[in-house]
Amino acid sequence: MIRERRFSIFDEVMLRNELDAIHVNPCHIDSTWRCVVAASLYVLCAPLSQAIELTRGEEAPCSDRREQERNIFRSVQEPESAHTPKTRISYGFVLDHKDAEAYEVPNLPLKAQALFRAKFKPTTSHVHIQYDSSDGRTTKLLVMFESGLSAEAVIMRHDSSAGKYAGGPRTGAARATLCVSSQVGCKMGCTFCATGTMGFKGNLSAAEILEQLVHASRITPIRNVVFMGMGEPMNNYSAVVRAAKSMTGRCFHLSPKHITISTVGIIPRIISLKADFPEVSLAISLHAPTQELRSEIVPAARAFPLSKLIAAVDDYLTESKSKVFIEYVMLAMVNDTEVHAHQLGQLLRGKRVVINLIPYNPTSVVQQFKASGSIELFRFQKILKEVYNLRTTVRQEMGQDIEGACGQLHVSHRRSNGSAELDSLLQDIEELGIHR
Repeated sequence: MIRERRFSIFDEVMLRNELDAIHVNPCHIDSTWRCVVAASLYVLCAPLSQAIELTRGEEAPCSDRREQERNIFRSVQEPESAHTPKTRISYGFVLDHKDAEAYEVPNLPLKAQALFRAKFKPTTSHVHIQYDSSDGRTTKLLVMFESGLSAEAVIMRHDSSAGKYAGGPRTGAARATLCVSSQVGCKMGCTFCATGTMGFKGNLSAAEILEQLVHASRITPIRNVVFMGMGEPMNNYSAVVRAAKSMTGRCFHLSPKHITISTVGIIPRIISLKADFPEVSLAISLHAPTQELRSEIVPAARAFPLSKLIAAVDDYLTESKSKVFIEYVMLAMVNDTEVHAHQLGQLLRGKRVVINLIPYNPTSVVQQFKASGSIELFRFQKILKEVYNLRTTVRQEMGQDIEGACGQLHVSHRRSNGSAELDSLLQDIEELGIHR
């Protein structure tokens, strides 16, 4: 007998619909997700369900987070806790049963247990390979999905002293950022990107995106998430937004300000994001200061003229309180001259943006480009900062020994190819102090 397919417990839309069909309160999503995710006190396990609104207080200082987590675990066990009806779970059970089946969550109604046993399982993906950098700061996960496809997610760890805050060293506990993939492969075809050589294999569901955070959370506490892995997030818009909103719920407890969604410049989706989730940060993969050059190295730019893209960025900045990141990979003798720097400065002058200059790191998959030299990088940055007063950073290199790279990830039967672009981006985000 062929068994009916079981779906991920992190497919929130399906789970809510199924619970509603059997007249079970959706608050049970909270206890189920907490049980599946929890591997340590690093996971902040307050209720997730939007149906149970809690007053969101001031975010605790990093040094107080551990005690805050303990208090929340205690609160969900109290019988008088009005916001967790029938979802009280044992502190010990959550910590000791991270691999429990969904239907084993304590205090589930019998109807929910039967539903979970028949139709759902904790995750539909697994970590096939885990690569750890020699310095322990970077971890790359090759995540396998039920479809047989795979994608990469990368964890970057930042020590507590990285960057500055209020003119002095940062305080508090160590932090980590996760880069998630939204697609397997990519159809944008950027000429310098290894992921583009794979072609487009398929979209990831919201649950498959969210499960990358589940797997990472079992390894280390995650503070920031960036949609800068494989694929063009705006070409999988609905799943990306659903996953991002779930990440800000009461299970994962990420602040929207700690989530960045990147795009090569899909203008209609930038407009949609402004309305649907303006609290998150936006990153534009620009890579060229003129339409002609951009069309050569970013083929998708032919469909979205630079003038209209910048107008969309202006509109986004007007409506959103978040900054916009401008990603610019530095390619020797292609887009890195002083003329290009002035063109970029004139294009972005006066805008509330942060420019990330990315030293190109060649891969074995894409070989026709070379990295700009340090002198060219310095001159380029100096022009942007001193002539146009634009906030500009140069990404630092991290984790090259495991080849974890944003926009340059490439899944094959052998070890993935990439550069340090991803890791260094997130180091920049930490140092800028933008995600508070």
